Amino acid sequence: MKAKNILYVTTEMVPFVPETPLARRYRILPQAIQESNHEIRTFMPKWGVINERRNQLHEVIRLSGMNLIMNEQDHTLQLKVASIQPARMQIYFIDNEDFFRKKGIGRDSKGREYANNGDRTIFFARGVLETIKKLGWSPDIIHCVGWTSTLTPLMVKRAFNDEPAYAGVKVIYSATAPALERPAGKNFMKSLVYKDITANDIADISTNDVSFDQLQMIALKYSDGLILEDDNVSQCVIDYAKSIGLPVLPYQPSDDCKQVYEEFYELVANRE
Repeated sequence: MKAKNILYVTTEMVPFVPETPLARRYRILPQAIQESNHEIRTFMPKWGVINERRNQLHEVIRLSGMNLIMNEQDHTLQLKVASIQPARMQIYFIDNEDFFRKKGIGRDSKGREYANNGDRTIFFARGVLETIKKLGWSPDIIHCVGWTSTLTPLMVKRAFNDEPAYAGVKVIYSATAPALERPAGKNFMKSLVYKDITANDIADISTNDVSFDQLQMIALKYSDGLILEDDNVSQCVIDYAKSIGLPVLPYQPSDDCKQVYEEFYELVANRE
């Protein structure tokens, strides 16, 4: 595979959050891809569970301080970074006091889902894409992983489509089994409107109270390929991807999947 710039937009990664199969894979895979002479950038939310001192996070002042307006409210973006020294990788964290200071990722300690998970997803997607612009770096492929990344494809194709940094970019979404019951929240549609994005862009999938699988379908509508990240992805998500002609990479049970993923990246990159 010809060397490419690959942006990973992931929900979780060890050692920053407790280990899950997804968090483990997206610690291993970016390193393996980087070691195959590709240039990578990796972003995730700065969840409240992340210990900044232990993981040696520090704020990137020159990239922090942007105000993102959502539903007529200003939200300040803070960008933090940490290094995984053995892998020679830097991980960027999108932070904001309103969205990412809670201790839980999608739920509180009693298992209740946060009411603003939808807004958190919107802020994260916009924050990543705005930061990449300021970095002066252009990805060839954006690989979105997990529920917080679901709106990134829509943002790329509808709100950032005229930005030189994203010219010709291909987007791949990695789907999971349902992680949340009600991920959108009551302000979701109002917060989603931005630049060229309107409610009409997702009306064929949902017009109210977006479910987890519908959120994944929104991701797929604006993606160029689907990867199944476990063997319990809802069939409706897979069927939707096939109905719009997306190539689908089946679930790979082994974390030693660099070659298979790399081949899929090449397949998607070469599709018209």
